[in-house]
Amino acid sequence: MSSTIPTDLRYTETHEWALLQDEGIVTVGITDHAQHLLGDLVFVELPEIGRVVTAAESCAVIESVKAASDIFSPVDGAVVEVNELLTDNPELINEDPYGEGWIMRIKTSATLDGLLDAAAYEAIAVDEDEDEAGSLTSAKLAG
Repeated sequence: MSSTIPTDLRYTETHEWALLQDEGIVTVGITDHAQHLLGDLVFVELPEIGRVVTAAESCAVIESVKAASDIFSPVDGAVVEVNELLTDNPELINEDPYGEGWIMRIKTSATLDGLLDAAAYEAIAVDEDEDEAGSLTSAKLAG
């Protein structure tokens, strides 16, 4: 598998990553695997600061040349910061999904214990690669 999966992050089955920082702030983005599947990103709809979200709730949208995809909150909490750089530079997610391409920060009292570790996420991503290899290859050839 060619995607990078940092071991210090937690993951969702819907391809978000989460990093618990000081004072209950969780930084959220999409995985390298997800940005590879989506292709070149052209637009990011960020959530409003102050929005209260629940785990698995759609709270942002990213659009690529291929499709639009919902971004789901990995935890319950309130959005306290969004990455405004993505408004003019959605490609930051493609270039640096675990760094400059983060999407939002959520203040939470939750832990990340219910999320996947790197090994569990990699197993899901590998299964998807195998399931979608034929259709992705066909789509790339047709495009």
